[in-house]
Amino acid sequence: MLKSEEYRRFLENPEVLREEIDYSRPRSVVIDEVQRVPSLLNEVHWLYENRKVQFVLCGSSARKIRRNRVNLLGGRGLHFELYGFSAFELGKDFNLNRMLNHGYFPTIYFESTPTRLLDAYVSHYIQEEIASEGLVRRLPVYSQFLSMAALSDGEQVNYSTIAREAGVSSETIRGYFEILEDTLLGSFVPAYRKRPKRRVLVSPKFYFTDVGIVNFLARRGEISPGSELFGKAFENWIFHELKSYNMYKERFAQICFWRLSTGTEVDFLINHIDCAIGCKSSQNIKEDHLKGLRELYKDHPEVKRRLIVSLDEKNRISEDGIEILNYREFVRRLWDGDFF
Repeated sequence: MLKSEEYRRFLENPEVLREEIDYSRPRSVVIDEVQRVPSLLNEVHWLYENRKVQFVLCGSSARKIRRNRVNLLGGRGLHFELYGFSAFELGKDFNLNRMLNHGYFPTIYFESTPTRLLDAYVSHYIQEEIASEGLVRRLPVYSQFLSMAALSDGEQVNYSTIAREAGVSSETIRGYFEILEDTLLGSFVPAYRKRPKRRVLVSPKFYFTDVGIVNFLARRGEISPGSELFGKAFENWIFHELKSYNMYKERFAQICFWRLSTGTEVDFLINHIDCAIGCKSSQNIKEDHLKGLRELYKDHPEVKRRLIVSLDEKNRISEDGIEILNYREFVRRLWDGDFF
């Protein structure tokens, strides 16, 4: 549906799809960017039921389909998401510094200078996904919002603060974040609140789907090990690996985080108590790095496993059972199904 002539043809007469399929009798059909012509979903539904044709429907946004309340196929469709490169997929081509600076998109990961491609991607996103679909009324404000959202990647969302800086309402900012989620450019991670013994913070975190986009929007430049920005990018990448594994291996796990009002935090909790994960981009893990996992254990001793993912080359376990893993060992064991 990116082809203008195809888009116009099916937009005006969606029944053409049924006529062409009745003529050629294919066993399967792929429709790309199907969200541009939501009315095709009625034809897809009918053809699936009456002609037993299997469809693969691809798209970069679900917002237009949801907004127009079109046929969602009544549970007949299976939902999949395709992410950028994981370290597991890259194998011997995986390089952490490259991953955290270039991001996960295949074409950009292998580029020697990714900035121009990232600029083109962001421009295309604003022009094609946002402007052409009429998702926002004030594009300059939305562009400003993107930069502010990138600066808070991996942090709890404060709609009011961003709204004041952008000069719009909190509800507008909330809607902007929903657009990012619907256009697959980011996702929320909820706070873990089950039976808290102490006051915990409950607003969700937001992570961009690709750390290269974050770097570009936040004007980070090149990030190096040992810097605060490297640590933030490292956390985004760990979430990317967890999310990719969860989707591709169909584990259907719930991923959340835990944080006290004092600021003590555990980055990720898997299925509430299955596994607690802290991300530390340090080459020398010390007692202070384990504080979050130990505080969590005081409130929730039912947590089955606790681990720190780091740049420390030595894999080991603390006296109270916290696993300290080098990031490569973490990736190997994650994709072997060792954690969930």
